[in-house]
Amino acid sequence: MFSIEKLTHSEKLRMMEALWDDLARDSVTLSSPEWHAQALLEAERARAENQADFVSWDSAKKTLRDSAP
Repeated sequence: MFSIEKLTHSEKLRMMEALWDDLARDSVTLSSPEWHAQALLEAERARAENQADFVSWDSAKKTLRDSAP
């Protein structure tokens, strides 16, 4: 078995892309859970009613990094 830690950044990205492409080809068996559809509908409703809060991608990444253990 190989060690993922030994792969370069570029090799890891290529591996992720290959895995994603393979999973996407079988999208019929990969269905979103019902809560996801409801969450999307709620987000769209909030946006349409100007009740949605948006942050920049940079701000979102910083928030996630700062909250990581």
